[in-house]
Amino acid sequence: MTLTDSPALTPARTAERPFALLRHSLALARRSVIKTLRTPEQLLDVTLQPVIFVVVYVYLLGGAVAGSTHDYLQFLLPAILVQTVMFAGMATGVNLNTDIDKGVFDRFRSLPIGRSAPLIGSVLGDLIRYVLAIAVLLGFGHLLGFRVQTDPLSALAACLLTIVFAFCASWGFVLIGMLMRSPGAVQGASFLVLFPLTFGTSMVTPLETLPGWLQAWVRVNPVAGMMDAARGLMLGGPVAGPVLKTLLWSAGILAVLAPLAVRAYRRRA
Repeated sequence: MTLTDSPALTPARTAERPFALLRHSLALARRSVIKTLRTPEQLLDVTLQPVIFVVVYVYLLGGAVAGSTHDYLQFLLPAILVQTVMFAGMATGVNLNTDIDKGVFDRFRSLPIGRSAPLIGSVLGDLIRYVLAIAVLLGFGHLLGFRVQTDPLSALAACLLTIVFAFCASWGFVLIGMLMRSPGAVQGASFLVLFPLTFGTSMVTPLETLPGWLQAWVRVNPVAGMMDAARGLMLGGPVAGPVLKTLLWSAGILAVLAPLAVRAYRRRA
């Protein structure tokens, strides 16, 4: 038998590799979901934290900013939804760093799976956190009086777009998780990135009330564009521009950060 006749190198086996990687990644994503559900305290950041943010912002700032807590809730909640899902993505980098530090990924390397499968599986598994965060926030907002002003399909589109954007941005947290040496350092570095991105927006106050230099930052901030898209889809207003901007930013972030994160993962794991 020649080298080219080897079963491991036949075209059929080569063609199967992407499908095998997908299958292994989905299996490990299932593991990640089960792990999360068995330790519910890991879900506090997507269950209790968004509720606290809404209560604090609405009842401390609502009267001063909008003159009415009800009107302010309508303005605030779509933006808080984006912020909450972005914060949820930080856990991806922290969990990956923890697993590598504990040697979990060393055991994965002994299995007949693609080397990137554990990484992809972890990122996919954390999608459940985004869905749960959105469900909790919309449910609590509804109890307080928030109502979608457009239609259910537009609201669903806002939720899906938020998940897509957060998934692409989560590769940045993966990269941080691979570069930092401890879970605490990952969390600290992630907060340094998240705060200007989520609070340097029109989340809590209209754009025109901000100083000029901050308005300039908000206009180029991809998270601010995502918040504008969510507001347009849920409350009405400009939609096409913010949605297109968000999709372009998502594609660009994924194209740049995902390869860097995979490369850093391969060096470390």
